Amino acid sequence: MSIKVIGAGLAGCEAAWQIANRGIKIELYEMKPHKKTPAHHSNNFAELVCSNSLKAARTASAAGMLKQEMRMLNSLLLKCADACSVSAGGALAVNRDDFSDMVTSKIKNHPNITIIEEEITALPTEGICIIATGPLTADALANDIKNRFGGALSFFDAASPIVTAESIDFENAFFASRYNKGSGDDYINCPMNKEEYEHFHYELVNAERAPLKDFDVQNPKVYEGCMPIEVMAQRGADTIRFGPLKPVGLRDPKTGHRPWAVLQLRKENNDGTLFNLVGFQTNLKFPEQKRVFSLIPALKNAEFVRYGVMHRNTFINSPQLLASDYSLRENPNIFFAGQMTGVEGYMESGCSGLVAGINAARIYNGLGTVTLPDVTMIGSLSGYISNPSVTNFQPMGANIGILPHLDENIRDKKLKAEKHAQRSFSKLEIFIEENNL
Repeated sequence: MSIKVIGAGLAGCEAAWQIANRGIKIELYEMKPHKKTPAHHSNNFAELVCSNSLKAARTASAAGMLKQEMRMLNSLLLKCADACSVSAGGALAVNRDDFSDMVTSKIKNHPNITIIEEEITALPTEGICIIATGPLTADALANDIKNRFGGALSFFDAASPIVTAESIDFENAFFASRYNKGSGDDYINCPMNKEEYEHFHYELVNAERAPLKDFDVQNPKVYEGCMPIEVMAQRGADTIRFGPLKPVGLRDPKTGHRPWAVLQLRKENNDGTLFNLVGFQTNLKFPEQKRVFSLIPALKNAEFVRYGVMHRNTFINSPQLLASDYSLRENPNIFFAGQMTGVEGYMESGCSGLVAGINAARIYNGLGTVTLPDVTMIGSLSGYISNPSVTNFQPMGANIGILPHLDENIRDKKLKAEKHAQRSFSKLEIFIEENNL
């Protein structure tokens, strides 16, 4: 008998890796290359469809803490991410193609993993399985889940455009990381003065958007972490100037002053030939993206190799359905993992697959499942998505606020994060040894 993992995205690959490394045969089902979701283009596994950033690298931060915990648990995704990293200041960003290639290769070459290129249209009724089909689960399976569990929740997700480095006007741009973090050339900064910004803002909020399909077009939910730039801009004249276009920590070397607003471009690959527009997730029509974004002086001649897109994300009402080990309360042999569970973010998705994989393997071996200590970021996330008292359930990413309070009252945010990280890593190290993880 083998364990079934459905979906070879971030969560599915991490789950498969954890199970296979425990000597258990698994069948990994993936509908690529025969069928793809509207947001996917590559035939590879673990495709990054939005940003190429995995958020903060420093361990004394919520995102960095999560990644370090995953490293301690032998995460496949972190092994590949660290090997495929590109310069991104204080963030861990990857060459998305290299990352996906490496994950795919390791999964396909694992002796305990059998790949089955097939679409699953209904939840399995027998055996141990992990559903990791992602926030764009194909309609047949999504409908089966909806019918079985009384509905699902949806929101919108959006991806940023990518431009070529050679098309950027460096007469109107400069290399720098905010507050001089990183190597100094991790980001290309595209400054705007007050007049340029106000013109850009006006055109942005009045630009024509692509029609939405297969959703409630009258009142779409947009998750705050992936808010389209044009939607954010509608909230006020200075909203994006205090958000994605904030100029703090940057000085234009030509003027010696802080610009009125700054768009940052982040590397997409090690060669530095492609850059994405940081925070510019969008649902504007493609010609409008070209017209409006080219109003930024540094992008007046920009060549767009990918335009921004917007798509549906679906997640289940996990607090009412899942236990903290990511299994169904009504059937502990069925696990859910990934953004479908309501965790938000690449590594958050991966960590849910990691926990589900560990626990599926433990059930297979006749052991009880485990939930990581709540002082860890992984443990707090699993606690959040499985807490039946949570109302108005919305996706949750790693953040210090979901961790239990420290024994001491610390006001300094950096020191507080350091203390949380120290407590987490110490507890997790003991937990791993005690549970033979």
